[in-house]
Amino acid sequence: MPQKNLNALGPIAAYQLADVTKTRPQFAALTPRWLTRLLEFKGLPAGIYRVNRVVEGDTPLDVLCSQDPARAEIPQGYLEYQAKPREYVLNSIATILNVDTKVSDVYSSPYDQTAEQLALAVESLRERQESQIINNDDYGLLKNAVPAQRIQARNGSPTPDDLDELLTKVWKEPSFFLAHPRAVAAFGRECTRRGVPPSTVNILGGVFIQWRGVPIIPTDKLFVDGLKNPTGRNGKTNILLIRTGEARRGVVGLFQEHLPGDQSRGLAVRFRGVDDDGIASYLLSIYCSAAVLADDALAVLEDVEVGNYYDYK
Repeated sequence: MPQKNLNALGPIAAYQLADVTKTRPQFAALTPRWLTRLLEFKGLPAGIYRVNRVVEGDTPLDVLCSQDPARAEIPQGYLEYQAKPREYVLNSIATILNVDTKVSDVYSSPYDQTAEQLALAVESLRERQESQIINNDDYGLLKNAVPAQRIQARNGSPTPDDLDELLTKVWKEPSFFLAHPRAVAAFGRECTRRGVPPSTVNILGGVFIQWRGVPIIPTDKLFVDGLKNPTGRNGKTNILLIRTGEARRGVVGLFQEHLPGDQSRGLAVRFRGVDDDGIASYLLSIYCSAAVLADDALAVLEDVEVGNYYDYK
C-alpha cells in the first residue's frame, strides 16, 4: 500500500521547537555504598589513630567472690597494656578535575556544568573509599582479619551453617554481614534448597535479607575472582561479618576533621585556579582509613562459590 502524504507539519521540523527534558549525568558505576553508611566513623584532629589494647590472658585480673571477704585474702594485680600499639595514619585518595570555563559559561543551563562535574568526581572518590576500606593492603578489612577469625566454606556455596559459624566468631553484638550481590543470591539459593528462606529487614530505606537477625549487606567491592562484575557463571569471593562502633570495640572508619574546603565527611574540594587556556582546576581529596579495635570484631568466610544452582522439581 503506498504511503499517504500528509499536508501537515512533520515531526522532524516540529522537533526543532520542542523542549527536551534532560536528566543529570547518570553514572552507571555508582552504588548505594551501604558499608560507608552503616560503618561508624571517627573523626581525627591530626590524622593518626592509636589503638591501645590490654594484654589479656585467660583471666585478666583475679577477683574475690566470697560471702565473708574478711576471711580470705583479696587478690592483687593490674592490667598490662601493649607496649607498641598499632597506629593508623590516614591515607589520601585524590584526583584533579579540569573544567573548560568556556564550556561551563555557555552550556550551564539547566544544569551547572562545573557542579555536575564535581558531583560525579566526588561520587567516584567515595566509591574508591569504600573499596579501600575492604581491599587496602594496609588497613583493608580483608587483610586485617586474624587467622583465628577466618573460616572456609564447607561445601563451596555459602550455607546457613557457614554463616552460623561466622556468628560464633563475632558473637558479641554483630552488626552486619557484607557480601557481593552474587554471594547474597547464592546464600538465598542454599536457604531455599533447605526450606529456610531468610526474612527481610528495612535499613536506611533499603530492603535486605537477614540471617539470625543480622542483615546481609550487598557490595560489589568484595570482588568475585578479582572482579566487581564477573561475566562468568562461577567464581569465588569472601563474606565478612562485622561489629562496628568504638564503644563496642568494633570496626570504625577514620576520617580527617575540619579540612580546608571541607564538603562532607573527610572530603575537601580546593579550587586551584584558571590557566592561560581558560581551564579551571579543582583538587579533590579524601583522607580515610579503618581500624579493627578487637580481633573478634571481624570474621571472614573464604572461598565462597557463587555459581551453584539447583533444579527444583
